[in-house]
Formats: sequence, structure tokens, C-alpha cells
Amino acid sequence: MAKFTYRILKRELMAKGWSTLTRLMVEARDGDGNIRLLPREVSDHGDGASVLPVDKARGMVLLVRQWRAGAAFGGHDPWIIEACAGLLDGDAPAECVRREAMEELGVAIHNIRHVVDCFSSPGALSERISLFIADYTTADKVNAGGGLDSEHEDIEVIEMPINEAIALMKKGGITDSKTIVLLQHLMLE
Repeated sequence: MAKFTYRILKRELMAKGWSTLTRLMVEARDGDGNIRLLPREVSDHGDGASVLPVDKARGMVLLVRQWRAGAAFGGHDPWIIEACAGLLDGDAPAECVRREAMEELGVAIHNIRHVVDCFSSPGALSERISLFIADYTTADKVNAGGGLDSEHEDIEVIEMPINEAIALMKKGGITDSKTIVLLQHLMLE
């Protein structure tokens, strides 16, 4: 049971660029009526969707490797292996992953199955991401993928055996949370 009731008192725009950074002033009131003011910063760049395409007949998955600013900022290896993903940009989540699979992976996915909607890091990010598993075959390859030049994407497409992807995740070579959730879900299918 919660010890406090919370209310956002104020929103102050700190920065607006690729994402929006807003400082919140949150009132936390305990059961005795005591109030604490909690400043919190939240980054918002919109909601997203992610898909892990699977070729079960060949035992393969499609992933991407790309440079990520958050990992670089924290002093970690910025070249992250992850599931294909993108911002909704007004599309429904299933349509978003269909679009992103074409742009990033160069494949037409089918039999798209919703896994879960989750927050990637709700302590500081507003992003809610919808996760999907989908099917693909070698016949579904329509272009090289790699992302859009207009979005300055530098994406390497990686096709690897499912068991290698799971082993890589288990030894810490895949550190992206959405990809870990999708691979663990695939393990349960």
C-alpha cells in the first residue's frame, strides 16, 4: 500500500529538441498530512513499438546493431544489439513495427503477435513501448534495410540463430531491455 499520495503541481519546460525535457514539481503527502516536494525531470520523445522477427523454420531472428547516445553518455559500449524499433509517429503500434521492419531490416513481416506494452524506464522517461513477435522468411526480404538516411540512421542488420541470440543475451552481449523481454518471451513460446 502506498505511503504517499502524489500530485503534479508544476511542469516547467527545460529543453525541447529531439526529445522534450520537463521538470515536474511533485507533491507527496503522507497519511499524517505531511508534504514533501519532489523535483523530477522527465524526458519525452513519444511512444514506440518494437518487433523481433523470427524465422522458425530456419531457427533465426533478425536484430539490428546501432549507436545509442544513452549508452555512450553512460560510458558504456554505444553499439547496441537490439530488436527493430521506432516511434509511433501517429501510427498504431502494429503498423509502426511493420514500417520499421521495412526501413531497418528490409523485410516484410507477417503474423504480427502482440507480447506486451511496457514502460522502458518510467522513473525518467515517458515512453511506453509495445512489443511484438512476427514471422519472416528469406522470401520476405525486399531491400537491404539499414534505416533511413533522412533520419540519419546507421543500422547494421544482424540475422543470427535463435539459440545464439539467447546465449548472447545470457552472457550480457544483449543489454537492451526490450530485446531481452522479446527473447525471453520467445524462449517461452
